Amino acid sequence: MATFKDMEDSLRNFMIQEQSDAHNVKSVNLAKYNNIKIWMDPSKDPNPHFIIRISISEATFALSDCSKQNGGLGYEERFVLKWYGRMGIKEKLTELWNFAEKNKEDK
Repeated sequence: MATFKDMEDSLRNFMIQEQSDAHNVKSVNLAKYNNIKIWMDPSKDPNPHFIIRISISEATFALSDCSKQNGGLGYEERFVLKWYGRMGIKEKLTELWNFAEKNKEDK
């Protein structure tokens, strides 16, 4: 099973790769992508979701279709949407949601 750390690394690598193809690669602040955090909180919101924090920006996305539920990530939201669309990402996030739900019930 994937871990949140695996998903964070996957998103970070995807974002860096996507921007390395851009013409403005010199202006990319790669250090801020070292602080990417992904988590879920089924105790606060029972609807399947995932939360992403990049630097000081944070947004909540629906697990079903990656629609933004709350917050914002600025221009980096487009990278999150493209990353979510990659093969296997939704399935791995769903596994993590199911695990988080199970652990919530055990507490």
